[in-house]
Amino acid sequence: MAPAKDSGSSLVISQLQYIIFGYPLQLLGGFILFRLLWNKFQRHLVNVPGPALAAYTKFWRLHDVWKGKAHLTAIAVHRKYGSVVRIGPNHVSISDPSFIPIIYNIKENYTKSAFYPIQCISWKKQPEMNLFSTRDPNYHRAEKRKVGAAYSLPNLLESETAIDSCINLFMSRLDEYEGAKKPVDLGAWLQYFAFDVIGEVTFSSKLGFLEQGKDVDQMMHAIEGMLLYASLCGQVPEYHKFLLGNPLFSMLMPAMETWNQVLMFTLKAINGRASIKRDGELINADSEGRDMLSRWAYVKSSDPLKMSTRDIIVHLSTNVFAVGLLMERHVPAEGVEIAGHHIPGGTIVGINPWVTNRDATVFPDPDEFKPERWLKASESQLKQMDNILELNFGGGSRKCIGRNISMIEMQKVLPQLLRLYKVDLTYPEKEWEICNHWFVQQEGLICTLTRRAHE
Repeated sequence: MAPAKDSGSSLVISQLQYIIFGYPLQLLGGFILFRLLWNKFQRHLVNVPGPALAAYTKFWRLHDVWKGKAHLTAIAVHRKYGSVVRIGPNHVSISDPSFIPIIYNIKENYTKSAFYPIQCISWKKQPEMNLFSTRDPNYHRAEKRKVGAAYSLPNLLESETAIDSCINLFMSRLDEYEGAKKPVDLGAWLQYFAFDVIGEVTFSSKLGFLEQGKDVDQMMHAIEGMLLYASLCGQVPEYHKFLLGNPLFSMLMPAMETWNQVLMFTLKAINGRASIKRDGELINADSEGRDMLSRWAYVKSSDPLKMSTRDIIVHLSTNVFAVGLLMERHVPAEGVEIAGHHIPGGTIVGINPWVTNRDATVFPDPDEFKPERWLKASESQLKQMDNILELNFGGGSRKCIGRNISMIEMQKVLPQLLRLYKVDLTYPEKEWEICNHWFVQQEGLICTLTRRAHE
């Protein structure tokens, strides 16, 4: 009987070999079809609406991100399909602002997805997680305890004099363009200003962007490369180990290793650090003797609902240009009910701040420029608007540690810029170039400046 069994096995093997080698394309096509159907139906998300192709393959999302307009797609699909939209085989986008404190909570039971670890740096050829990239809540808490105090508002207020020096240098460089009647790329110069402020706050020294009027050591270009890689590979993170996650990749294509370029730039700044101690006396003064920022902090803490023109400018700036991709989290094992849909545990869900910033229930006529909405809002409406805007910096315990730096920069430089200059678009007929590779960035903000007469 054994020979018959061997004969049967040989026949099966022979037939398999015939199929594999005789019909390789048909076999590959069959496998792809099976995989697509598996993606569509095995996730228990069949009843969640969304673009038809998105349910079958994550390459729909990858292509959308590659085009650099994923924020516009996100707005469009939510307006078409509702507050819960399936944008991938295992990805669901949420637009309901009431789920912000649920998905992005202090407990961190909605853990970060594999989108984030690919954004770590490489140290001695090994991945080194940071506060942003780590998925481990315990590691995040331990690391945040080490540096959190340095980013608190009281400590940052001690750097106001240094920030003012950046503003003064920034305005003097803009004066050169205004005096020569030359258009200025205001978008680029605002980035130069931001880098020099970070240098002053972090290293007690400017990094040379404003002084040189250029991208020092191509750092801005390197960061743009990082964001491009993160946004694309983040849609298919399983391929990271074959790309920048593979040590061989950096050896074969060293020019692409922008993470290390940023690291070397940081080390250079640390080595050149000036020994300047900030004066901490101002934060201990009373409310009458405080400088502008201290007074702002005092007023905001005593009456957080009070809204000034300065606050309106900052809120508008935050509201218009925000993070443009899904801030991904894993649903806990027990799952969650959202708008009548059961989302099973392990599903990747998230909210795109660009979408919530244009929620018509909170911001009526969201596509229209209406600064007065901040003045006319009731206390409850204003609180809801503020909660939505805070998502631009993340949520819960994973909120961006640099939030206070960003707010200080905007609170100081934007009003000063508009106070000193009348700003006109040099080419008003041209649309700005907007590109979304994780952060939504604008290009082509070419402006003509005119000094305002002193009153």
